[in-house]
Amino acid sequence: MPIEPDSRDWTWVLERVCPECRIDVRSFPREQVGDLVRRNAVTWVELLEHSDATVRTRPDRWSTLEYACHVRDVFRVYDVRLTRMITEDGPHYDNWDQDTTAIEDHYADQDRATVAAELGASGEQIAARFDSVSGDDWQRTGFRGDGAEFTIERLARYFLHDVLHHLHDVGAVIEPPRP
Repeated sequence: MPIEPDSRDWTWVLERVCPECRIDVRSFPREQVGDLVRRNAVTWVELLEHSDATVRTRPDRWSTLEYACHVRDVFRVYDVRLTRMITEDGPHYDNWDQDTTAIEDHYADQDRATVAAELGASGEQIAARFDSVSGDDWQRTGFRGDGAEFTIERLARYFLHDVLHHLHDVGAVIEPPRP
């Protein structure tokens, strides 16, 4: 059964606590992003080891495997965006249709072990890239296809909410970022 696409603009999570997952992305130092990404990736890898990782527990939610595929792809997409923000002045990036990707890439049919390895590698890559940001570079800008402007710091916080929130979606306990 296809999942209803989520067309909400989630940029509001940069201004207030998410009422669903209770994460406040304003509450932690930006220098923790790399470590938080690594912790997130490890949790997903562990979740993929569960025998029920391919089961949708609700008809309107992806399985753990499908969410893990999405998180892996979020890591990849945001690594490209972050790289461009570091190396280009004011890049504009194309919109990414995550729902089309899930269908076209057959998330539900992917191999759990392969996804775990890819998720771990892509998580480490973007974590290291965030670790490399310092000083004024946190204020470098980029633009989403709809015109929304992000600094690297805002991109980091927006990105982190996405991957942390999806742990909530699969019923995993989320340890909120610590200041």
